[in-house]
Amino acid sequence: MTQPHLVVLDMAGTTVADDGLVVEAFTRAIGAVGVEPDAPAFPGMLAYVHDTMGESKISVFRALLDADEARAQAANTAFEAAYGELVDGGACAPIPGAADAIAELRDAGVKVALTTGFGHATQAAILDALGWQDAADLALCPADTENGRGRPYPDLVLTAVLRLGIDDVRAVATAGDTAYDVLCGLRAGASVAAGVLTGAHSRTVLEQAGATHVLESVRDLPAVLLGRTT
Repeated sequence: MTQPHLVVLDMAGTTVADDGLVVEAFTRAIGAVGVEPDAPAFPGMLAYVHDTMGESKISVFRALLDADEARAQAANTAFEAAYGELVDGGACAPIPGAADAIAELRDAGVKVALTTGFGHATQAAILDALGWQDAADLALCPADTENGRGRPYPDLVLTAVLRLGIDDVRAVATAGDTAYDVLCGLRAGASVAAGVLTGAHSRTVLEQAGATHVLESVRDLPAVLLGRTT
């Protein structure tokens, strides 16, 4: 493709190291609504969390808790609080080379949006912990979309397109570490929907989701998008 006008990047697992934070926060959150790690249902729930990495967390809790909205909201609130505590405690770091990759893209005139399935408060805590408040042109979470939908729906990418004044979805590239990131990019019409191997899903899973590229890390993305490699 020609140089994109916009790159939409996932956060946890793609630009921000996860290091088990999602699993730890989930364990605390599901415990807050009565499902302890020794419960028979816990392993299946944890497997579902892994399989749906990248999806809006409230959607995950709704699925796990049989659409019991009160319990799902309670679990989601507990998850956000637990993740925020872990971040505030210093358990947050960028993927090596991520900040340089973002800067290189922006220096080349490409706009960059950071997206997440977390809520506003957690996203802000991560950006503050990393000193990334001004690292990208835009930061979005599902609550910023018209219908509140996160991945695998295309809404996060399309919201970035509209807010940043991009004229053509074919001038968009996306990158993320999960199948849902790939699906989000493809459904939004992005010309590049890249998967990266620094997070939740394997090369096979990303390829099966339709990834246009599978990269070792987001640090490799500028070389692909700016024409230094194919």
